Amino acid sequence: MSIEIIGLDHIQICVPIGEESIARHFYLDLLQFTEIEKPENLKKNGGFWCKAGTISVHIGVEKIEKSKSKRHPAFIVSDIEATRRYFEENNVTIKEEIPIPGVSRFSCFDPFLNRIEFLEYI
Repeated sequence: MSIEIIGLDHIQICVPIGEESIARHFYLDLLQFTEIEKPENLKKNGGFWCKAGTISVHIGVEKIEKSKSKRHPAFIVSDIEATRRYFEENNVTIKEEIPIPGVSRFSCFDPFLNRIEFLEYI
């Protein structure tokens, strides 16, 4: 028996309890995701869900320590240099990543120190 993974359903990122407004600014305003309706029975848990194209990101809330982590989503973009300029213009610090053949990439951190990677296949 084997399994075949055929796609990505969603990514969950956690932010501190009560700080959804800061997360909404980063994910909805800066990254330009669109908020989508959470199922009614999950709304009591806090957080929100959002989507861009076929990518769904669930922003959960929990008591967390603010420390950088390797956890991250990696988003494919159509123009990595334009994406880099956009973040620089919005005063988001860019972290250069170790080069990978055939890929141009960088990361940044959201306000809660979740690493967010952006990449373009070249």
